[in-house]
Amino acid sequence: MTQSFDRRVTPARPDLAAEHYRGRIAADRYAVGEARQVGVPVVTLSFSPDANARQESQLLLGEGFTVYEERDGWAWGQALLDGYVGYLPAATLVHPMPPTHIVSALSTHLYRAADLKLRPLCRLGFGARFAVAGERDGFLELVAGGFVFAKHAASLERPEPGYVGTAEAFLGVPYLWGGRSADGVDCSGLLQLVLQRAGIAAPRDSDQQAATLGQALPVPWDCARLHAGDLVFFPGHAGIALGDGRFLHANAFDMRVSIHPLGDVLARAEAAGQPVSAIRRL
Repeated sequence: MTQSFDRRVTPARPDLAAEHYRGRIAADRYAVGEARQVGVPVVTLSFSPDANARQESQLLLGEGFTVYEERDGWAWGQALLDGYVGYLPAATLVHPMPPTHIVSALSTHLYRAADLKLRPLCRLGFGARFAVAGERDGFLELVAGGFVFAKHAASLERPEPGYVGTAEAFLGVPYLWGGRSADGVDCSGLLQLVLQRAGIAAPRDSDQQAATLGQALPVPWDCARLHAGDLVFFPGHAGIALGDGRFLHANAFDMRVSIHPLGDVLARAEAAGQPVSAIRRL
């Protein structure tokens, strides 16, 4: 009965699977998921319920998460935005409240009142989502409590199509495996964040992105003909062509988001036996 599946995006284990996989994937039991939402600025998602487990991805404030099991302080389920499956600390989840706005600045602060001189409650990074109750003195009042500077947020109904410029705002942000926040991003996390802000649904990992985003260009391709915004993929890596012989990516070479001459990146990839595997044009 069991079909092959990608564990990254399929809520199924030998002992438990989502109810909608009954009859397709064998499991000891099945569960109907419960809707939850991330209630902290950022939280790690891992493939095992262990605080020392490797970070596979992150979820941001206001992002939805379907919970199929809660045990020993851990919630196992699936992220709504990209379908990623894993474990989060259960205490980081709250009952859902449909968000209306998103942090559009690289980072901002949450205050207890509309007063910039107050000590912030916490910092919110790019991509954090929240429901807004109103506006006061240049601040947005959150339904869940707190205030965010209005110019640092945007309505979810108004995407920012210029994803290249959005990506350039991340220059200097540290590289972080599994990261997708202003505190640290990996290569595919950066692409996902800036494309989501542009209203383009993007999967989490570079191989998924290379297989699904936009229009595939033939490989090999004359890189002098790349357009600004073309996505260039290598085995396990991805970035954005800037159209002038430069390449923006979150990388372990500099351990940050940086711009390199595309020719240098291609040469390093060729030398490592990992040449360009896909080019996608949006």
